[in-house]
Amino acid sequence: MDININADGGSRGNPGPAAIGIVATSENGKVLQECKEYIGITTNNVAEYKALIKSLEIAVKIGAAVVTIIMDSELVIKQMNGTYKVKAKHLREYYEKVKMLEKRFVKVVYKNVSRNEKTQSMADALVNEALNEKLDEK
Repeated sequence: MDININADGGSRGNPGPAAIGIVATSENGKVLQECKEYIGITTNNVAEYKALIKSLEIAVKIGAAVVTIIMDSELVIKQMNGTYKVKAKHLREYYEKVKMLEKRFVKVVYKNVSRNEKTQSMADALVNEALNEKLDEK
């Protein structure tokens, strides 16, 4: 099974309260699963990596063989594609975890899109919902 996953992570402040949002879809665009989760106080880049890791974990549970990860984080996508090196030590552990998860699939493709792309904006909305729900609790 081939699936697409739009993933987003964000923080309010850098670092600040952070969350992830994920939308997994089939090849024909049917939503298979959505996920939103508050992840605590962290940086935007760590939130993006945590969204990527959770996306791959979801893809494993769905039983995907080929997964296309779609994110608006140019940094994370270029690091995963090998265009940029992972220079920040605190991001290296997340990068290595992703590389381990990649082994569970026949193929993983990384694609960078605008935040305004339809399904990406759905993932972004899930990030904001998770943050709003958490921050409204206080």
